[in-house]
Amino acid sequence: MATGFWIGAGGTLALAIAAGLGDRRRKRRVNLDSIGVIDWPTVQVLALIATAILVSVAVNI
Repeated sequence: MATGFWIGAGGTLALAIAAGLGDRRRKRRVNLDSIGVIDWPTVQVLALIATAILVSVAVNI
């Protein structure tokens, strides 16, 4: 049963890394007038919180 939580934690960790890369790409964009649709820092924080919760649940099972 804990395997599902570990897989979910890995997925949310991958999402957090991808959000960090997306934010880096947004900050280094050439055309400053083009705006982004997704707020990458918020996505990254929420993914890291979800990762922490899933790891905590997986460890305690």
